Amino acid sequence: MQGGEPLPRIATLTPIVAPEGRAVVMRQFDLVERVKSYDPLADEDALNRAYVFSMKAHGSQKRASGDPYFSHPVEVAGILSGMKLDSASIITGLLHDTVEDTLATLPDIERLFGTDIMKLVDGVTKLSRLELQSDQTKQAENFRKLVLAMSEDIRVLLVKLADRLHNMRTLHYIKDADKRRRTARETMEIYAPLAERIGMHDMKDELEDLAFAELYPEARESIKTRLAFLKDKGGDIVSRILRELRKTLAEGGVQAELSGREKSPYSIWRKMQRKNVTFEQLSDIMALRVVVDSVEACYHALGVVHSHYPVVPGRFKDYLSTPKPNNYRSLHTGVIGPERQRIELQIRTRDMHEVAELGVAAHWVYKQSTAPRTEGRQYRWMRELLDILEHASDPQEFLEHTKLEMFQDQVFCFTPKGDLIELPRGSTPVDFAYAVHSEIGDTCVGAKVNGKLVPLRTQLSNGDQVEVVTSKAQTPSPTWERFVVTGKARARIRRFVRTQQRQQYLDLGKAILQKAFRQEGHDLVEKALGEVLSTFSVQNADDLYVAVGEGIHTGREVVHALHPPKPDARAAKVVPLASARGKRAAENAVPIRGLIPGMALHYAGCCHPLPGDRIVGIVHTGKGVTVHTIDCDTLATFADTPERWLDVAWDDDAAAGAHVGRISVTLGNEPGGLGSLTTVIGRGGGNITNLKITNRSVDFFEILVDIEVQNLRHLTNIIAALRATPVINSVERARG
Repeated sequence: MQGGEPLPRIATLTPIVAPEGRAVVMRQFDLVERVKSYDPLADEDALNRAYVFSMKAHGSQKRASGDPYFSHPVEVAGILSGMKLDSASIITGLLHDTVEDTLATLPDIERLFGTDIMKLVDGVTKLSRLELQSDQTKQAENFRKLVLAMSEDIRVLLVKLADRLHNMRTLHYIKDADKRRRTARETMEIYAPLAERIGMHDMKDELEDLAFAELYPEARESIKTRLAFLKDKGGDIVSRILRELRKTLAEGGVQAELSGREKSPYSIWRKMQRKNVTFEQLSDIMALRVVVDSVEACYHALGVVHSHYPVVPGRFKDYLSTPKPNNYRSLHTGVIGPERQRIELQIRTRDMHEVAELGVAAHWVYKQSTAPRTEGRQYRWMRELLDILEHASDPQEFLEHTKLEMFQDQVFCFTPKGDLIELPRGSTPVDFAYAVHSEIGDTCVGAKVNGKLVPLRTQLSNGDQVEVVTSKAQTPSPTWERFVVTGKARARIRRFVRTQQRQQYLDLGKAILQKAFRQEGHDLVEKALGEVLSTFSVQNADDLYVAVGEGIHTGREVVHALHPPKPDARAAKVVPLASARGKRAAENAVPIRGLIPGMALHYAGCCHPLPGDRIVGIVHTGKGVTVHTIDCDTLATFADTPERWLDVAWDDDAAAGAHVGRISVTLGNEPGGLGSLTTVIGRGGGNITNLKITNRSVDFFEILVDIEVQNLRHLTNIIAALRATPVINSVERARG
């Protein structure tokens, strides 16, 4: 090192090990002195009382290792003191398991240590007493509560991470292999990404490595063995590289502190998986840090390095001008450095290095009576988690969306005004729109990327400028869920679909019941439905309408529950609607009014019904109604279940807009033939949405073409125009 203090690192508590292998618990005096060494104003009395309270509360409890349970909260407090956190956080670390695992209560904590610490302890408590259905549900529910708690005070997350870190360090003592793997996977999927989100990279690396050791022990040992072999083969190569780099930077006028380390086994394994390469194909398995005095010196050092060593294309990233969401700032570059070794350099100032190592804990202000609140750019992700929480239907869906939000690498895009928006890699303009504001996402109809109009499913790249086109008439499309990647976007879309779907099932169910009551000679009275709600296990009339609309119950079942048929009455003969459809049937038809295809209503892919076709509906349990043409061959398969048939009719709303019709074309195999086909369709006002060649020979091609048209007459006109085209041998409307 050249001058100055050594680079800061998390000074985690390393327990002394007794001869029999048991950890020696850190003494009360040592812990208090450790906290006072960096925070002279720490509440010494409260620290002492918390130590004694926790020791007495846990009493003779033992951990899986055989150590006194009290050793765990002391270790957690030691980890927190290594981060140099305030005394309230240390006290919370000592008390965090007392409410869950002992007879102590939250009122006891509040009476002895105050409201602030009581709230922190309550936020960290695992809540394992909740009677939940499964471990997965329990995990999701606990994580939902953790997000709510840490949104109030980020110290809850810091204590929880320290708790998880010590549990992972002692995970090998747990005998149940399934429990070990479950804990390790939860650490890898939730807690390590959370540590990264608040910038605590050392903690993230250790959590990942401990989880990796449990989940993939053979892979980890293999990588460690190969790293050891390379170290033996190359000698002290890191020291030699550092020596030459330090000399190169000094000759260029840059005063810097350098340090180097191998990448962790997990980061190497993840890179091998992501790039689908072998260990031997990886050449940048070491990372070097260059710490300088100022931002200007960062760019100066970068210039010196790039002028002396060949740059690896695509490896330069500037996190100074565009910091990561957790406020991480640094210059990253890859070069073919000394001894022809491919190395990765991270260039930053001392302040940036502290943030990179300690994250949110680096900026803790001990003398302030209040903790840093969750504000600022680096906490935007937390506000987005809360937004997801508001729109998710249950804890497990929230957990799914949150994993989407936390796991992926970032891309940085800009609004037309120059505001920076961070998104996961693979994001689309729809994700961008929701990141700007939920209402912009809901009303998004199009997008321009770098001034060019692009499809909404286009993946965004670093540096793209995105302009979102909105319309007040637009609503989220169910198809968006297929390509969005952010949890916020997916949660909003799913919530809209759920709301719309329920409303449409309700409208459809009400229409079905009205028709069923009318056919049986009764009037539908909503108050009367209250008498049969328990029969169908629903809470209210709306729920009954929805159940009928979904196809869970039929209209006849509801009518007969209210008006049981007389025993001597002759059963009405149910005739499939395809066999007879007179004027009376048309009057009783359920109009498919305002039903959006893909929700409560589906147009059959076998016959592609169009406005103008005579149609019939088939009720599918839990999926609503599928509409077929009256002469569709598929209807024969439902002949034995006439209760599923539903008479439906087009109305003005359903007939408006574009509908897809399918035609089968036999086309002569000659130059320009396909061009003639598409030209005729375009001139006829049709829009080709799909085209598939089903058979080809020397003379002819057989093609299926899906065309957006207004109605049956529109498609018929296009078919007539195609038949008049010389190169086209035959055209028929496709069936099946």
